[in-house]
Amino acid sequence: MVQEEACSLPLPPGPLMTKSESVLSPVRLSVRSPADEEGVHDSFQQLIAEHRDNGAASSALELQQLQSDLDEENRDNMPLSGPEHEHRRRQGASDLECDGGEREMDPIQGEGWSSDTLKILSSMPSRTIGRNRGAIISQYCNKTLKLRRRRQTRPSIRDFSPSSRPSIRSYGMEGDTTDAEVSKRERLVNNLQNLPVSDRVRMLRGMPLSVAEKKEIRNLVMQKEKRILSNKKLSCCSQLKYYIIIAARKSWYSWLSFLHSLQPWQTLLKRVSGRFGTGVLSYFLFLKTLVFFNVFLFLVTGAFLVLPQAVHPPYRDTTSFSGLELLTGAGSFSHTVMYYGYYANYTLPRRSRDEGGGQNASTLTSDSQQFSYNMPLAYFFTIGMAFFITCIILVYSMSKTFGRSFRINKSNSILTMKTFSCWDFKVIKKKSVQIMSENIGTQLKELLAELTQKHTKSTFCKRFCRLMVHGVAWTICIASTTGCMAGVYYFSEFIHKDLQQNHRNLDVNPLMKEAKLLSLPTVVSVINLLLPALFNLVGWMETYESPSVFAYVAIGRNLMLKMSMLGVLCFHWLGRVAPEYKSIGLTCWEDFVGQELYRFLLMDFIFTLLDTLFGELLWRLFSEKVLKRKRKPVFDIARNVLDLIYGQTLAWLGVLFSPVLPVVQILKLFLVFYIKMSSVMLNCQAPRKPYRASQMTTIFITLLCIPSLLGASVCVTYTMWSITPSTSCGPFRTLDTMFKAGKHWMEILEKDNPSLSVLSKAHTYFVENPFFLFVGAGIFLIVIYFHSQVVDGQRKIISLLQDQIQNEGEDKKFLINRLQSVHKQKQDAGKRLKSQDSTC
Repeated sequence: MVQEEACSLPLPPGPLMTKSESVLSPVRLSVRSPADEEGVHDSFQQLIAEHRDNGAASSALELQQLQSDLDEENRDNMPLSGPEHEHRRRQGASDLECDGGEREMDPIQGEGWSSDTLKILSSMPSRTIGRNRGAIISQYCNKTLKLRRRRQTRPSIRDFSPSSRPSIRSYGMEGDTTDAEVSKRERLVNNLQNLPVSDRVRMLRGMPLSVAEKKEIRNLVMQKEKRILSNKKLSCCSQLKYYIIIAARKSWYSWLSFLHSLQPWQTLLKRVSGRFGTGVLSYFLFLKTLVFFNVFLFLVTGAFLVLPQAVHPPYRDTTSFSGLELLTGAGSFSHTVMYYGYYANYTLPRRSRDEGGGQNASTLTSDSQQFSYNMPLAYFFTIGMAFFITCIILVYSMSKTFGRSFRINKSNSILTMKTFSCWDFKVIKKKSVQIMSENIGTQLKELLAELTQKHTKSTFCKRFCRLMVHGVAWTICIASTTGCMAGVYYFSEFIHKDLQQNHRNLDVNPLMKEAKLLSLPTVVSVINLLLPALFNLVGWMETYESPSVFAYVAIGRNLMLKMSMLGVLCFHWLGRVAPEYKSIGLTCWEDFVGQELYRFLLMDFIFTLLDTLFGELLWRLFSEKVLKRKRKPVFDIARNVLDLIYGQTLAWLGVLFSPVLPVVQILKLFLVFYIKMSSVMLNCQAPRKPYRASQMTTIFITLLCIPSLLGASVCVTYTMWSITPSTSCGPFRTLDTMFKAGKHWMEILEKDNPSLSVLSKAHTYFVENPFFLFVGAGIFLIVIYFHSQVVDGQRKIISLLQDQIQNEGEDKKFLINRLQSVHKQKQDAGKRLKSQDSTC
């Protein structure tokens, strides 16, 4: 029975064994019980040393009995002789060969090991711990006993009964008897009952038993606790304390469950992951991340800028609402907290009624120091700290996703983890079970597609032709992007000259003038809509082995387009509008730039709707009704993700000129999420070739950090450091640059409090000096590099450990083969002795 059970189990990678251990005499080898929790996965050297210390006499007696039992079993298992038995043996061997293509032979049976070796194999800890329930209970009984001894003072281990580990005489037993198992279970229940609740729960979770058996043990522990509590008469204070603890624990668990239910879009994201895979899921997860970034940005600007200014509004002439403001962002919106020009240049809550020239509205004077809130200083440091904290969060998120994608998702054991450890047994609803099963099935398809992907070696001519095709495709993409960039540059220059001409011509309708401002955002949005379609058309000429590589190439081309458009626009705003704002009839160029960014965000949202309507819905209807095909469009991850990055970059650029712009971005992202979710479910299909987007989230966060946030930070820093603010609006109207607000405040602080001159010097040397800015940026990059090297080292360590596991399995096979060879030598020697005796 033991032999059959051992043959039916495959040989797992076992403990580390050296080759020097394998040459030891098998007489000194002992069988270790799986009930010993300390050495379940120790080496055979420890087994030999342990039984060596037990005494030579007892070991010799047991080993002699073991050898006699093995010899008797060998005599019982001798093959029968005769022609009939030989015919049956040959017929069985032929049947086994015929079935070899359909059924894989067990590796242990394939080696042809003897019954003695198979008995030893069946008694190894790695082969018994999973099937011997008594051994598991005994193991955790000892663990709980040791934990109790650490928690509180207990009698010595000598006062207890001997360990339940059987001696070598019981090697032939399949498991513990029923009485022994019951006694072990009772001891385990007693030990668990004396443990704290947290240790008890942790111990039960770690037991390799079924859920039903764990539940049975827990019920036994709870019943024993109830019996003990019923026998003891607790005082009123103890009962009250007990009920308070129980109520507090239930309240805490209910609160955690409530917080988990507040996470938005969990069910929708699981449904998308189950139907379309991790590629489409990464888009919606990235959108969710952008929502959190904008919520944080709005909380910071709203708490320190918008709310104080809204509570103490300055005196402004109001205009009537015409409705066009929703498209242009101008008109009556210009006289609200939405834009930079509305914010005061004095310490709140003092009001200034002379807003025209700014001579009597100076804020940074000593007569206003009795008030506590300096709006220019708050504006400067709020914007700076918001960008700094956002950068830290982004870098942390990038490093975290980078480590997860390269440490776990790149591991070879991810398929095993998904197969055996990804099911959540707490899910009981039928709909949730279906969603989870679809999700797991899609992930397994992606993993199998990645594992079965073949990298074929092509000839030199094929590689050369492929490189030529890629070169032509990239040439077309770069040329089209350069042409569109030049077109936007000259069109923006034309718009600027038209504004100058309209300023000289006083007969222009103001509404028509505001409507013309939508022309530049419309042209840029049309380019952002049509040129990615050209990139996809060019991509059809190329052949990529993996769909993920095609997605990454498309992301790179769309990124090149978006960043070039943003570069031209930043030059238009900061290079043309800011220095010459009076020539186009502006009194506050910061408000104009804020309105432009609002218009670009709005037009981007409108064209996203048009793309969803014409690119997905109408294409699906045309394919089903006209072409009579069931094919649906595939969701374009690259274009949609770069649209999100483009919109977020506009929001970061505009937070200096429009502190309320993150609210507009939040509303836009919410609408885009539900629109895209509905369109994906109704109009799109899953990729024909499943692929695992293990690094897409990392790439998205990296693109959001390096080109997007870094570019926006450079533009905002350049604006605050070098460009002169408007002289008739905003909190910095009396200063040469926005950056001098801190210096001016330090001078006033030093004048009023000479003892604080150290702060003024520190501001001069550490804030105004660009050297320390470069040093801080260098340290930041060094930290990023260091973390990347740590992650790379961890990945190499994981690879080495996986190789070590494989080598340990080979070491075990080597040891068993040596045992088998020694056993055969003994058998041959015994046969020779018997033959010599018979001849004599």
